[in-house]
Amino acid sequence: MLVQATNRLRQASARSRSKRLFSRAKAVFPDGTTRATVERDPFPIYVQRGEGAYLIDVDGNRFLDLNNNFTTLIHGHGFAPVAEAVVDLLRSGTCFANPTEHEIALAELLTTRIPAMERVRFVNSGTEAVMFAIKAARAFTGRPAIARIEGAYHGAYDWAEAGQGVSPGKDGWEPVSIATPTYRGTPSSVAEEVHLLRFNDVESLEARLRAVSDRIACVIIDPMPSRAGLMHPEPDFIEALSQTARKYGILIIADEVLNLRQGYAGASARYGLNPDLITAGKIIGGGFPIGAIGGREEVMRVFGIEDAKPLLSQGGTFSANPVSMAAGLAAMAAMTPDTFDHLEAMGDRLRAGLSASIARRDARFSVTGAASLFRIHPKRVAPVEYRDAYLSAEEASLMRRMSRHFLELSILLPYGAAGCLSTAMVDSDIDLVLTAFDDFLKAEIQSGKERAQ
Repeated sequence: MLVQATNRLRQASARSRSKRLFSRAKAVFPDGTTRATVERDPFPIYVQRGEGAYLIDVDGNRFLDLNNNFTTLIHGHGFAPVAEAVVDLLRSGTCFANPTEHEIALAELLTTRIPAMERVRFVNSGTEAVMFAIKAARAFTGRPAIARIEGAYHGAYDWAEAGQGVSPGKDGWEPVSIATPTYRGTPSSVAEEVHLLRFNDVESLEARLRAVSDRIACVIIDPMPSRAGLMHPEPDFIEALSQTARKYGILIIADEVLNLRQGYAGASARYGLNPDLITAGKIIGGGFPIGAIGGREEVMRVFGIEDAKPLLSQGGTFSANPVSMAAGLAAMAAMTPDTFDHLEAMGDRLRAGLSASIARRDARFSVTGAASLFRIHPKRVAPVEYRDAYLSAEEASLMRRMSRHFLELSILLPYGAAGCLSTAMVDSDIDLVLTAFDDFLKAEIQSGKERAQ
């Protein structure tokens, strides 16, 4: 414990400029930051620049980045084709009230690659994409309510976030969780129109949807829910969801804002899901703000058809701005099938290496994920649903120690150990992560022996 405390003091002194900047920030931002997701331990690391797979902070420290702005930067930092596309464009203007050719080019790329995207609309964020997808499902079906997976994250729209923070009661988990708003003052009607499903739970799926089928417009599902555990969907669950939704006229929305990076055609195609609507963001903007709603042409017609009033009006001052469109096109054009395969091979090597360390040291950890995504759990058995992945206070403390350990070795591993790879990474970067994890397991085992004495 003394060694860990000494290391944290040394790390803090090495980030003195970040500490000073945080003091300035607290005078202008409510909690010192502008995003609740910014990690601080005890203060944030302020970044000066990024170079490929690495970040350099304002104190000159260099870190391997396993966050990549929450999986957005699939090519890492300063990707040359994106930089060149944007620099050329800035001289011509950054946004217009009129459309540009850039939006058509990116839309053509997406609709060509992603089977579920027959038509597409651009917005400014993943949250906005999910919001309009839910609105589109309501407009198409005429129904008000939605169903979603408990514990999954779908952005900040009131209905999309109700149910993302469910937790066990004093007597444990209820058979079915009840959706609750994420902030005080939310109209009670919001939670009343959100119905929760358990991921990979085939038995309760149809019963839950059948009971409210006349009110459910859509089921929104992340094919591999990241914040809920980054778990593989079981094939029979995907099949049951598809059949039940079709039976009751419920639309399926696949939220691939994060998981589109799982392959050339996205995550739904990978797992055999055929959604009516699909949301995208993050990697399709090349590091600039973006969101997209795509889907079957019949459903997408709610946004309007030529010379007819739309059932659902969707605008946005910066929607389809040419900077995001050009950056996104450059980033996505570089993600060829071979590039996806290479990235997945690196991910396979990393997950296998992490699992090998766990087995070798008989540690109480497991690993989930796919393609370029991975998550380390303080659980002996890999979770198959959110409840399995839920952290106790002791487990949360353990994960905090792991993030600190990685930071001491100049690796930025997000709290909760949900990380991602980028095309800028090389084999030596994978080795660095594997060594850091094995060292952490060794240190934890030794610490446990000392506590037992």
